[in-house]
Amino acid sequence: MRRFLYHLILSIISFTIWNACVAVKETIDEEEFNLKITEFKEHYPVFRNYFGIPSSGKIDSIFYDDTEKKITLKFSRQFASIPLREDNVSAIKDSVKNFFGEEYSLYSFDFFVEKYPLDELIPNYYRSGKSNIDKARLPLPREKKNPVIKNISKPYEITNGLNDKNVLLWHSHGWYYNNQEKRWMWQRARLFQTVEDIGPLSFTIPFLIPMLENAGATVFVPRERDTQINEVIIDNDNDKQKAFTELTKGKNQKWKTFNTGFALKNPVLKEGENPFLSGTSRYIETDTIETASVKWSPDFPETGEYVVYISYQSFEDSNEETIYIVSHAGGQTEFRINQKIGGGTWIHLGKFLFKKGKDKNQYVLLSNKAASYGKIVSADAVRFGGGFGIVEREGQLSKRAKFIEGSRYWLQYAGMPDTLVYNLNNSKDDYKDDYQSRAEYGNYLFGKPYGPNRNRNEKGLGIPIDVSLAFHTDAGITRNDTVIGTLMIYSTPGIDSSDLFPDGVSRLANRDLADVVQTQIVEDIRALYDSAWTRRQLMDAMYSEAARPNFPSMLLELLSHQNFLDMKFHLDPRFKFDASRAIYKGILKFLAYQYGYEYVVQPLPVTHFTAELVGNKVKLSWQPKKDPLEPTAVPEKYVVYTRIDDGGFDNGRLTDSTSFILENPEAGKIYSFKVTALNKGGESFPSEILSVGISKKNTQPILIVNGFDRIAPPASVESPKFMGFLNIIDEGVPYMYDYGYTGVQYNYNPNSKWITDDDPGHGASASDFETKIIAGNTFDYSYIHGKALLNNGFSFCSASDESIWDGIISLTKYPFVDFIFGEEKKTLPPKLNSPKGIEFQTIPDALKEKIKTYIQLGGKVFMSGSYIGSDLYTDPDSIGIKFANEVLRLKLKNGYASRRGDVYSVNKKFLRTDYSFSFNTSFNEKIYKVEAPDQIASINGSEILMRYNENEFSAAVGFSEGRGAVVFGFPFETINDEIKRNEVMKAVLDYLEVK
Repeated sequence: MRRFLYHLILSIISFTIWNACVAVKETIDEEEFNLKITEFKEHYPVFRNYFGIPSSGKIDSIFYDDTEKKITLKFSRQFASIPLREDNVSAIKDSVKNFFGEEYSLYSFDFFVEKYPLDELIPNYYRSGKSNIDKARLPLPREKKNPVIKNISKPYEITNGLNDKNVLLWHSHGWYYNNQEKRWMWQRARLFQTVEDIGPLSFTIPFLIPMLENAGATVFVPRERDTQINEVIIDNDNDKQKAFTELTKGKNQKWKTFNTGFALKNPVLKEGENPFLSGTSRYIETDTIETASVKWSPDFPETGEYVVYISYQSFEDSNEETIYIVSHAGGQTEFRINQKIGGGTWIHLGKFLFKKGKDKNQYVLLSNKAASYGKIVSADAVRFGGGFGIVEREGQLSKRAKFIEGSRYWLQYAGMPDTLVYNLNNSKDDYKDDYQSRAEYGNYLFGKPYGPNRNRNEKGLGIPIDVSLAFHTDAGITRNDTVIGTLMIYSTPGIDSSDLFPDGVSRLANRDLADVVQTQIVEDIRALYDSAWTRRQLMDAMYSEAARPNFPSMLLELLSHQNFLDMKFHLDPRFKFDASRAIYKGILKFLAYQYGYEYVVQPLPVTHFTAELVGNKVKLSWQPKKDPLEPTAVPEKYVVYTRIDDGGFDNGRLTDSTSFILENPEAGKIYSFKVTALNKGGESFPSEILSVGISKKNTQPILIVNGFDRIAPPASVESPKFMGFLNIIDEGVPYMYDYGYTGVQYNYNPNSKWITDDDPGHGASASDFETKIIAGNTFDYSYIHGKALLNNGFSFCSASDESIWDGIISLTKYPFVDFIFGEEKKTLPPKLNSPKGIEFQTIPDALKEKIKTYIQLGGKVFMSGSYIGSDLYTDPDSIGIKFANEVLRLKLKNGYASRRGDVYSVNKKFLRTDYSFSFNTSFNEKIYKVEAPDQIASINGSEILMRYNENEFSAAVGFSEGRGAVVFGFPFETINDEIKRNEVMKAVLDYLEVK
């Protein structure tokens, strides 16, 4: 079809105008040539539309040179806003030449977009043959430096990923102080239950940043990246708790004071204050054995995960492999820090679990042990957690967590020089400061000659930045079934209007980067979600975030936050993962080409995970998952991470196999495991977490099956007059945690117009949750169920549901099976007719058969979940209803049975009739909210066991006759009190007579 259209357009342009026989011109008649140009311009819209060139892609000029026998066509910048490849560039040239015809065959044709030859706008990555490569846009050789951070506790090395690369990345805007309105506010409107200031954060923090780091990159973010609202700082200048401890061995070693370092002298940072110039730091010389150390011993206000930041000073003779050890609830993780670079700011080490209070096994340790004598190691403040904003603007604090705030404020806290980085408008316009500061942070990290644009010779911190990404969403509305789609912005001129980076490398590298990443995003989304996903312009424009970076950069507008269809994708965690993976792959492919190595894409997470007890051993097994979009994403090895009881995960153990044996687990403890896949390009996201525990009373294990894999957006409704997200139907399930939710949508009128950001029209949403972190699916519920079983004297093991229906694990080996269904239910893709199809069916047909056979053979089953009944009753045929009625012996009454979550017993064979408890029905960061539990009634000989207090609807049913089942209309793991969970689990076991 395309070939037909191509010949058709050539016919329209060429043969409708010219006769078959023409005279070849040796010189050009100007009058005839001008007529020819006029005719070409008349037909140009057809030409332009065929090649997808926007209407703004105009002809600037066409002229000839008789002496050189050359005709030159120059087009406006927008002409090149399409992806240019060798085939379409050749077709463009052929079309023009055919239009001018045989008459001008003695003349060569040159094509320019502004000053660039058209061929030069083809990215190096897409060119055939090394002879066609533009070396001017490749990076210059650099002095090899040790990376600023290296985690040496990882049991693997990455060789073909983003190892030793430094990526600057920021997620949109942030909460800022409006100097005109004299208040703190968002920079964009609250629309469709989020706001652009934090919407992209829900892509970067849980997905994109970990992907880049799993590929080996060090990621720098000019906004606070820790969502932990608590913060603990330990510093030599302010050590009231005696948490900063210096140790030395031998008379010749002594810690000394350097007169520059971090100090937070007041709880508030005022204008112009730099905390990294307000204190002192300590230093000592290295030795080949440890003769000196510093220990930072925090006192945590509550148990949780905290990012650990370190700081130090850099000197010419600083040690390039300084030892830091983070001792946390999962063990010890050791780092090597190149203190020769990165001094005088916060350096991010990672996120770790710490227990509440002060524990001798929770600390950060710095050692002076090194490969040689006489180098300098520096010790300054260590920070745990993100905390709340402390930067004061005209007497006002933000009253928000730091991760909510814009970059201007975090960069002050991070010690950046004000007039070079974050205060470029004399403290009169925080809005401009915010978007201008993000790139200047990267320039300052890099330093001379790539330094901040006000002084590129500023020494900076010496951290070479390889690439930067500004992650945004855009505005725009459609009223059809097509998304606004993906716009990518780059800038060929820098902020100084030069088309070269400070080292002379061509800024066409920006176009290459932007094109490669945009292409990857659009191709992946079209393959996985929407074959009509809109690829918007590849725009060359001097936006600050694209023009300021003195290294390859791009500004991504992934989709429209103002358009309902786009937002159906935006709020879907599955889409967030896949879009983030596409961005990561695009960056990887660009950098691999720039630096001349073969890239390998990190694998997808493993599947069919099982954790069985075999005698006094734990046997883990899993299967790799094929990536249909990426042939290099093949696992070669795997990493098994272990957690004991409620501690943190260890640093992992490497294995070549798809199975792993843990010998002699200790009775009475719960061992939890997660597995990642590994190749030369990096590490996958982790599997679900499975747990095992051996009881000292009963070593015969019970099986827990995790069937809660669902992540999903909220429910939506669409009609000509009512359109949006309806949380009252289904609030969705975040991946791990939701950081971007502002509150429910309240304006559903698609014809309602934007007035101001405070009155934004259609999609307008509340603000009552925009500072809250909301728990989603943490994939860690076999631990909660298992703990209740262990507390009742039963051993247990666990498996994924797919391992059951594919026959890897046989249910008949176990006397009792506990199925976790959480909020699993059939979930549509964001757009109908998507390749993704329906996912997360609670009990697929293959699993129904396994359960049916198991119960028929005398098995005993416990199931809990919000949608067990309602999902079975929505099967496309009667199979689901029949399974519910005849196998589980439940009958669905309705799907929105309780708002309060209060439950009480009505069957003394199960629990005494005055027994009651509650499950979670509110947003919090501990456990997901249950918004629509089932009312399930008895049928075919089953009996009602519990009811919801608020309306007497039935909450649980069961039957026990040598075989049996107990089914809850709500998830067991959401029962609020651990003692209650133990008691309720005991009731289930006793009712089914599990011994």
